[in-house]
Amino acid sequence: MAWYKKSLTLWVLALIITLSAAYYQRVTGPTYPIKGKTEMNGEKLKYKLVTSNDSDKPAEITIEGAAKDLNAVVKFRKFKTKEEWQEAKFEKSEDKYIAKLPPQPPAGKLEYKVFVSAAGRELTLREEPVVIRFKGPVPMYILIPHILLMFTAMLYSTRTGIEGFWDSPKTKNMTLITIVLLAIGGLILGPVVQKYAFGAFWTGWPFGHDLTDNKTFVAFAAWVIAYFRIRKNSNNRAWIIAAAVVLMLVYLIPHSMFGSELDYSTGEIGTGK
Repeated sequence: MAWYKKSLTLWVLALIITLSAAYYQRVTGPTYPIKGKTEMNGEKLKYKLVTSNDSDKPAEITIEGAAKDLNAVVKFRKFKTKEEWQEAKFEKSEDKYIAKLPPQPPAGKLEYKVFVSAAGRELTLREEPVVIRFKGPVPMYILIPHILLMFTAMLYSTRTGIEGFWDSPKTKNMTLITIVLLAIGGLILGPVVQKYAFGAFWTGWPFGHDLTDNKTFVAFAAWVIAYFRIRKNSNNRAWIIAAAVVLMLVYLIPHSMFGSELDYSTGEIGTGK
């Protein structure tokens, strides 16, 4: 049973590393909502400033824990334009206040700021404008398998990299499984998600600078190279470890960096901005 305990321990270790990396990628990405707390006239306010939303519905900004006499407005305009700022008021809904930003076309962006006042005091929730990007809705039957396969690919990559530290007969098969998971989750379902969200299957090299597409390709290429090296000589385990490190490093890059962005002046969608 010693081998079983060792294998279970290594899988748990790989899972912890993968979960930590996935969490870091999630919370550091530009689509993660900005949450915070502040105090106004002795009352604590909790707010959520969204940075991503489907293009078929308004984006909701929420303030919780606010007094009844709170007045709050959001001022917004299209991103990278010189349009006049528009204004929307927060309305009370049960135990919170909600303001809605108008939906934009896929890859369209708005910048906005939230101002609150009560009992003669005023404050801005965040000095720098918040940028929100809209995306086309992606069917859950596409999105969920994509997310699950990419997470499983990261898990297998990490576990295979650990296996590469000693001569193991399982390394080659585990490498192949990692490649298959990356291919289906990243190079097949990934472009489908991208098509639904922003109207193009691939916006990475050589057509654009979307880091999500580019880093997926880099990770896949690293594992393909590692597979052929380990297949040629089982002692080439350093390539397996290197491929696992490459995937981990590229997936620590925040998700959706340099992604699709609508240019309101031309109506065209570009990347790398």
